[in-house]
Amino acid sequence: MGMKEPLSKIVESRYGGRDIPVAVVLPDGGRVALSATPEVDVYARNWNGVRALASPELGKLARAYVHNDIDFSGGARRVLAIAEALVGQVTHGRDEVRARLRAWWHQHRSNKTNIQHHYDVSNPFYRLWLDERMVYSCAYFKSDADTLDQAQAQKLDLICRKLRLQPGEEFLDIGCGWGALIFWAAENYRVNATGITLSQNQYDYVNAKISELGLSGRVRVQLLDYTDLPADAAYDKIASIGMFEHVGEHNFPRYFGKIYRALKPGGWVLNHGITQNQLGVESLGSGIGDFVEEYIFPGGQLVHVSRVVQGLASEGLEVVDAEALREHYARTLTHWVDRLEANADAARREVGEEKFRIWRIYLAGSAHAFERGWLSIFQVLAGKPLPGGRLPHPPTREYMYRP
Repeated sequence: MGMKEPLSKIVESRYGGRDIPVAVVLPDGGRVALSATPEVDVYARNWNGVRALASPELGKLARAYVHNDIDFSGGARRVLAIAEALVGQVTHGRDEVRARLRAWWHQHRSNKTNIQHHYDVSNPFYRLWLDERMVYSCAYFKSDADTLDQAQAQKLDLICRKLRLQPGEEFLDIGCGWGALIFWAAENYRVNATGITLSQNQYDYVNAKISELGLSGRVRVQLLDYTDLPADAAYDKIASIGMFEHVGEHNFPRYFGKIYRALKPGGWVLNHGITQNQLGVESLGSGIGDFVEEYIFPGGQLVHVSRVVQGLASEGLEVVDAEALREHYARTLTHWVDRLEANADAARREVGEEKFRIWRIYLAGSAHAFERGWLSIFQVLAGKPLPGGRLPHPPTREYMYRP
C-alpha cells in the first residue's frame, strides 16, 4: 500500500465537511480538496508538514512554512485567513509561566541584543517594502486613495502637530529608526532634533542622511539606549514611535520615569505603540506569541492600553489624549506584505529564503491580527505639569487635525 491513502485519510478526518477553500497537496503527490472550489493549494512537503496540518496551530503552521515543511500558492494575507479556518477558534490568554519567563528575559537580555536581532537585518531589505522615507511604524491614511508614502508623511506630521513642535525646541525621538521623524521635525518645524537607536545599521544610515540633507547643525543621532540618557538631558518634546513594544512591562517605571526626568516642566511626550486589545491577555494564542518571540521580536511584550496610561500616570505624566490607529496599521501592514511579495526575488537574494519566509508570514500575520481586532495600536499624548500642577494646552483637538 502506498502513502496516498493513509495520508489522505489523515487530512480528510481532520478537515472533512468543513468546506474550507483549500486543497492540501501531500508529499506523495496526492491532492485532497477540502472544498468544491479551492482557492489555495497548501503543500505538505514532508512528514513534518503533514503533522503540522494534522494538529494545527497558527504558530506551528508559521514555523512549518519558515522551514519549508509546508508551502502555499497565492498571497500570504489570503492564506492567513484560511489558516485560521483550519485551526478553528483562536483564544488568547495569559500563561503565568510564560509571563514570568518574559519578565526574566527583559531583566537579563540586553535591549541592544534584542533590537539588533530585529533591525540589523539589512537596510536594502527594508528598503524593498517600506516607504521612501523608511518609516517602520503605522501610517496614517486620510483617504482610500492615499499611497503608503503619503500616509507615512501624514503620520509624521500628525505626531509633530500633536506635540505642537515649535522652532528652536529640543526634540528627542527614542528609537528613531531610519530618522524619518527627526528629519521631518527639523525640516518642517525647525526644531533641534536628537534621535537615539540601538541599531548600528540605523545609526550609520541616519548619520549619512544628516550630511546628505545638510542638517548637521540641527539633527544628531546617537547609538544609545534610553536608559543611558544623561541625567541632565532636558527636552521640550519627546516621541517614542514603535519602540515601546520592546520595553517590557517590568521596565515601565524605568522607561516612563526616564521620560519624565528628561522632559522640561510643561513638556510633552507622545508614546506610539502596539497594544493587546483584550484585558488580561499576555500574548496571542494558537502559538502566535511564541513564534513572534522566537523569530521576530525576542524580548517583546504587549500590554493593554490601560497599562500604558497607568505607567505614564505612575511616573507623574498626565495623559490628555489617546487615539487608536488599529485600522491604519492593518492597512500599513497590507501595503508592506504586498510590496515584499512583489519584490520576493530581490528579498531572497538580500536575506536568503528563510528570512524572507519569516518576514512574509510575520507581516501577513500581523495584518491579520490587526484586522481581526486581536491587536491595536495607540498614540498616547501626555505632559509633565508645571510647578503648581498647571499643564497648558489647547482646549480642543482642532490643532491636531488642521488642514
